[in-house]
Formats: sequence, structure tokens, C-alpha cells
Amino acid sequence: MPPGRVIALLVAGLASLAAIVFAMSGLSRAPARQSDARPTAASLSAATDRFAGSLMPAGVRAPDFSLHDQDGEPISMAALRGRPAIVTFLYTACKETCPAQAQQIKLALDRVGEPVSAIAVSVEPDADTPASAQRFLRKQGMVGRLDFALGSRSQLQPVWRGFAIQPQLPDAEHQARTVIVDARGYQRVGFPVDQLTPERLAKDVRTLLAESRAGRPAG
Repeated sequence: MPPGRVIALLVAGLASLAAIVFAMSGLSRAPARQSDARPTAASLSAATDRFAGSLMPAGVRAPDFSLHDQDGEPISMAALRGRPAIVTFLYTACKETCPAQAQQIKLALDRVGEPVSAIAVSVEPDADTPASAQRFLRKQGMVGRLDFALGSRSQLQPVWRGFAIQPQLPDAEHQARTVIVDARGYQRVGFPVDQLTPERLAKDVRTLLAESRAGRPAG
């Protein structure tokens, strides 16, 4: 083969190789498509980081009820729509977890700094009376800040079931949990008694207050 033709083929080969290398380097610099991008730990936990408590399953409404409070006034979930509300589960003769929960809620309400409804659903209806509920609230300094939802066992059972709560039983302590219901009536965040602190509860109430003002879900 003539030397000139060999040189021409060699030059052409080098040019092709250079083009391939350039194209590959361009692909490595190109941003990944959305479908190819791997989620980061930050993106996966972004919604969870918005809340200090445990996120509840999406789309679970708080059960509605029409009961009476410690003063004989009607009390219902429907009347609380439009703003977040704290719902906890207590009984008036409780000596340990219930007073602690009430105090945690009291301190959280102090930190929120604006009115937020808080309801304690009775878990021992045979013993929880308007008089015993009033005594409990006075002792805990929660008069005007926490209302008891009182009723018969048959009236309260749908409420316990809707919040997945075990009531007080002769051989078993009730399920001590506090839930924040959002302005639309959905259960959003839950706190087992050993995870409830005023700071964490207040943080999540403020997050849901901001959401209700913005008119969109948080997280």
C-alpha cells in the first residue's frame, strides 16, 4: 500500500477515536435523567424530618363523634375542623401515665403560643364522670385548656377503634398515645407515651398550623 494511503488511514482512525472519547466524556458530564437518578438519603427522609413524632398512615381520618365534656357541653371532632387539634387518651383515676401526658400537653401548648384545642378521650367510661374529670383537670392545671370527651362504653368504642386505642381493662393498662389531627380531620402524627415531649409535640403542632394557613399538606 502506498505510504500516503497508510498515513491517511491512520489519521482517519485517530480522528474517529478522538470523537468517540469526546462523546463518552460528554455523556459522563450530562445530568442524569429523572428516571435514572438515585434518591438520596436526604430526599427520602425529607417528609419525615418535617415532624418530630411518628407519621400516621396517609389518609386516615379521625373518627367523628358527638359526646359531652366534663361540663356537660357537647364535644365533637367535626367542631374542631379548620385547625389542628391534640387528641390524647386518659382516665381520671390514673396515677402515672395520664398526669404525665397532661403535663406534657400543657407545656407544649405553652410553647405553641396560640390557642390549640386539646381533647382527652376517656378510656375508662365506667369510672370517668363529669365530676372526676373536673377534679383531674383542676389538679393538672388544665381547666380551660384540655377537655374530656365522656360517654358510655358503646359511644366510646368507635372512637377507640378509629384511633386504634386499647381502653383501660381490668388486666391491662390502656394504650397511652397522643395524636395530632390536622385541620382537615386527618390523623397526621402520633406519640407513644415514652416519645412524647413538650418540644416535639409543640414542633409538630406548629408545623400543622403553618400548613393550615398555607392551605396545603406539610412534608
